Amino acid sequence: MMNDSNASTIIKSTGNKIIEWMVSFLPESLHGEWTQTIAGILIIGLVAGLLQFLVRVWIIRLLHQLRKKAEHPWYDALLQCKVPQRALFLLPLLIFHLGIDWLSQLPDEFLHFLLRFVNSLMILVVARTLGGLLTVFHTIYMGREGAGKRPIKGYIQLLIIFIYIIAVILIFAQLVDQSPWYFLSGIGAISAILLLIFRDTLLSLVAGVQLTNNNLIEVGDWIEMSQFGADGDVIDIALHSVRVQNWDKTIAVIPTHKFLDNSFRNWRGMKQSGGRRIKRSLYLDIESIRFLTLKEVRRLRQSHLLKEYFDKKLKEVDQYNAQNLDDASVVTNARWLTNIGTFRAYVSAYMKNHPQIHKKLLVLIRQHEPTENGLPMEVYAFVNSTEWLVYEQVQSDIFDHLLSILPEFGLRHFQKPSGYDFDKISENRRLH
Repeated sequence: MMNDSNASTIIKSTGNKIIEWMVSFLPESLHGEWTQTIAGILIIGLVAGLLQFLVRVWIIRLLHQLRKKAEHPWYDALLQCKVPQRALFLLPLLIFHLGIDWLSQLPDEFLHFLLRFVNSLMILVVARTLGGLLTVFHTIYMGREGAGKRPIKGYIQLLIIFIYIIAVILIFAQLVDQSPWYFLSGIGAISAILLLIFRDTLLSLVAGVQLTNNNLIEVGDWIEMSQFGADGDVIDIALHSVRVQNWDKTIAVIPTHKFLDNSFRNWRGMKQSGGRRIKRSLYLDIESIRFLTLKEVRRLRQSHLLKEYFDKKLKEVDQYNAQNLDDASVVTNARWLTNIGTFRAYVSAYMKNHPQIHKKLLVLIRQHEPTENGLPMEVYAFVNSTEWLVYEQVQSDIFDHLLSILPEFGLRHFQKPSGYDFDKISENRRLH
C-alpha cells in the first residue's frame, strides 16, 4: 500500500510535469522559475475554483431538495441567510492551501506569505459563516410566538461585531506573522480611542438592555416621538437604531440610545385595554342657553333616552318648589330644567347606550370653562375597538348626531362669522 509521502511525491511530480508542459508553449525567453510558479498557481486556482463550483452546485441542490421534503424552518433560514454558500468558500481555500506546497519553485518567504494570506481569507470566511449562523438563530427566534416582546436583534448584532473584531485581529496577526496577543496587548493603550469609536454602540447596548428588560418597547407597538418625527408602529429594534413606520408609510429611524435621553409615548396600553378614547368638545353658543318651556319638556319627555331623567328630575324640582317657593314671580326662588342640562343628560344616556362604546370604561360628559368661542362641552368615552378606521367612523357618527340634535334643545353650536354671514348682513341692510 502506498504511504502518504509516496503519494505526495507522485502528486508533486505530476504537477511539475503539467507545469513544464504548459510553459513549453511559451517562448524560451519566458522560461524560468517565476513563469513555472505563476503557471502552478493558475493551475491550483483553476482546480480549486472548478471543484468548488461543482460541490457548491451539488450541495445547494441537495439542500433545496431537503427543504421541499422536510419543510423545517432551519432549512429556510439557512438558505435565506446563505450560510452554506458562505461556508463553501472554505473548500477552494483549503485546496489552495494544500496545493501550494507542491510548487517546489517558490521561495520560502513568498510561500509563507501566500500561506498566511490564505489563512487570513479562511478566518474571514469562518467569521462570515458564524455571523450567518447567528442571523439564522435570530430568524428562528423571531418566528416564535411572543418574540416581539423580547427582541434579541441588538445582542445578535453585538455578537457579530465581536466576532468580526476578533477576526480582524487574527487576520492582522497572520499577515504580519505575529501572535494575536501582540495586538491585544496594545488595546489598553488605545482604549480611549476605542471608547470614542464605539461610544454609540455602548450607549445603544445599554439602552437596548433597558428597553428590553423593562418591556418599554416591543415590535408592533404604536409610539410617538415628536423630536424625531416618529408616529407609528415599531417595525424593528436593532442594536443601533429603532425603525418606526409612520402612518403616512414613511420610515423614521431613531438611534436606540436616544430613548434614554428623550421621552416618548407608547400606545400599547390603549390596545391592551380594548378601547380607544374619544375626547372632543362641542362649543355651544352661550346666548342659546336658557330654561325649557313646558311644551319643550312634554316633547322631549317622549324620548326613551330622557324619560328616566325627566321622571327623576321633575320629581326633585316639584319637591323643592313645593317646600321653598314663596313667590312664583321671582325666578331665583324656583328650580327648573335648563336646555343645556337636559342636553348633557341626553348625551350621557346616548353614549352609554351606544353599541360601539366600551361599557367597562369611563363615560363622562362635562363642561369646561367658558371661552370667547362659547361653552365647551366635552365628550369623554372609549370606542370598543382600537382600529383607527373603526374609531374614526364611530367618533364621526356620534358627533354627526350630536350636532344635528342641538336645535331640538334650543341650542346652537358656536361658529365665528364667515364671509357668508357678512354678505347676509349687507343684503339685509340694502333691503331695509
